[in-house]
Amino acid sequence: MPARKGRELETIMPGSGAVRLQTRTLVVAAAAVPLALAVLADDVRVRRQLHTARRDPLTGLPVRDALMERTDRLARTRRELLHVLVADVDGLKAVNDRFGHAAGDALIATTGRRLSVWAAGRSGLAARLGGDEFGVALLLPRAAAVREVLALREVLAQPVHHDGQLLRDIEGQILRPAVSIGIARASDLPDAAGASRLLRGADTAMYQVKTGEQPLGYVAIRQDAYAPAVHGRRPGRPGTHLPAA
Repeated sequence: MPARKGRELETIMPGSGAVRLQTRTLVVAAAAVPLALAVLADDVRVRRQLHTARRDPLTGLPVRDALMERTDRLARTRRELLHVLVADVDGLKAVNDRFGHAAGDALIATTGRRLSVWAAGRSGLAARLGGDEFGVALLLPRAAAVREVLALREVLAQPVHHDGQLLRDIEGQILRPAVSIGIARASDLPDAAGASRLLRGADTAMYQVKTGEQPLGYVAIRQDAYAPAVHGRRPGRPGTHLPAA
């Protein structure tokens, strides 16, 4: 009888070796937790850095690469509705000269925010291309595109606040930003035309609107999208008169 009880106790209570093994396993597992958390934190940090690198620090908008990716994807999947816009803020230098670069930054940031809100309401993405230029890829019915762009210009022309005051022009009048906008419609271009051609077309159209060669609402034609580049830039851009490096 005592021998039987001893065997039962051995069954119920594991030997000291098993206890040591379980303890060692728990210690190893506990030691691995900080390492796993460190790896996770490092992964989150890298992802945040990559996200930040794809955002313009002044406006918070995506940069050119994100716009190109979205445009190429929509060109493959929603080509019949895809439109690309390039918008250029007119008179930024005059604002910088009169009010200082902080005021110019406020103008750019405000324009970017308004453009982003407008684009998001139309299944679109707005990005800052650099300097005073922005790009948008969005879905619009063909018949509504020009009307929408005309309305966008009015949205962007609303007064801009800086340091709690409205920006004013040299005559003291409330400044209403002027923005030149060019349009490229994917369905007007060959099926092989992707983001680079659409952006080139919208940029060329914008420049023709800016110089008065075409009215606001001008939509790029094939010739605009395939216009020759000078040092990789649209003819007329600053720097295109310089010799290639």
